[in-house]
Amino acid sequence: MHHAALTRPDAAPTRPTAQATPAGAGAALAAAVLGFFVITFDAVVVNVALPSIRHDVGGGITGLQWVVDGYTLMFAALLLSAGSLADRIGARRALAAGMTVFAAASAACGLAPTLGTLVAARFAQGAAAAVMMPASMALIGHAYPDPRRRGRAVAIWAMGGAVASSSAPVLGGLLTQLSWRWIFFINLPAAATALLLLARTPRSPHRRVPLDWTGQTTAVVAMGALTYGAIETGTAGFTAPPVITAFAVAAVAIAAFLAAQARGRHPMMPLDLFRSRTVSVAVVIGFAFIVGYYGLPFVISLYLQQERGLSALATAAAFLPMMLIGAALTPFSARLAERAGTRSLAVGGLALMATGLLLLALLPASAPVWAIAALMIPVGLAGPLVMPPVTAVLLNAVPAHRAGVASGVFNTSRQVGGALAVAVFGALLTQPAGFLTAMRESLLIAATVALTAAAVGTLLKPTPHP
Repeated sequence: MHHAALTRPDAAPTRPTAQATPAGAGAALAAAVLGFFVITFDAVVVNVALPSIRHDVGGGITGLQWVVDGYTLMFAALLLSAGSLADRIGARRALAAGMTVFAAASAACGLAPTLGTLVAARFAQGAAAAVMMPASMALIGHAYPDPRRRGRAVAIWAMGGAVASSSAPVLGGLLTQLSWRWIFFINLPAAATALLLLARTPRSPHRRVPLDWTGQTTAVVAMGALTYGAIETGTAGFTAPPVITAFAVAAVAIAAFLAAQARGRHPMMPLDLFRSRTVSVAVVIGFAFIVGYYGLPFVISLYLQQERGLSALATAAAFLPMMLIGAALTPFSARLAERAGTRSLAVGGLALMATGLLLLALLPASAPVWAIAALMIPVGLAGPLVMPPVTAVLLNAVPAHRAGVASGVFNTSRQVGGALAVAVFGALLTQPAGFLTAMRESLLIAATVALTAAAVGTLLKPTPHP
């Protein structure tokens, strides 16, 4: 059976309006929020613990890049298949399976005796997160068929990520005072609670279609080779044979992936999704936003601890204003989108992010830490202005039976942005020009990407006002 062609929301197959009782919908939303919490927490929390991890298990900048990118690489590489899996076996079952594996991998991270073991466990975490993310979004899509209620549910779901983003630096700084290992053990009670909530959630609808093994294999090879090449560039240089080989393998794998998606009977990324301007623009925005949102903590955390001599806790405090203001605004993102429109919020949020990144890049080396903290606030503001409204408008632009696939495509673009940001920025940090110069170059790259996405965001169709 071929995937159905993309249609307008009002022409899509009838959405199930009785899939969940109000109590079941609430349990589904709470489980999805917890899933998004642990996914985001583990993407952010490692940044403040990187120096402590290196002190304990060794490894230079390259090793630290793999601690971060081992997670985001598997997350990005498996998201597309995971989106299809959520549609195939049902969002509830997929989220429960992903959460179980994530808890086990978190325990393995906390117990890791060596850097290699930690990176391997981070790969497992990323694979589990890939299953959880589209499943959590699809679960909300099924539980809240009304577009306006779904938009508000997505805003609540986004609070899981916002609270994780705001609490991760502080909790990470506090727990690192005891041991960096505790930043992983904290996931276990959250996972147990989510599994209990899922037991109260009605069964999700599902469609039985074969998995796209060719697409999945080429996606993993492409992402792995691209990330490896970008990371190794920092120590070996662009002209080193392993780097050239990695980029060549990535190019061939990307071409093979696109061919498989165009010709396959059951593609995990149906190319006709991109006939929708909303889907295409959302993918660009997701990529660009995470380049800044993941890249900034990576370089600034290392800068404050290695170059300015701050402790993990003091570094966490510097991120607190940025994270708290984003968390405080997130509950209002749906209503802001209803009043101002998704396009205005997304473009404005990306412009704010670009401004903050640019000003940080221009700060003198003698700038006080409070000035750095203040200039990170616009980046924090961008989170609730961009991601929840764009996520909601994406879900409204696809039929219900393709919610998992669309979520997988969208979140893949986000994780590819995060993985490449850490790889490229980390490679710059190893250059002989010095840490400060490399940090400024990284921030300028992120600002340019955000401004480009703001321009693309103007192509979003205006949303009707109430």
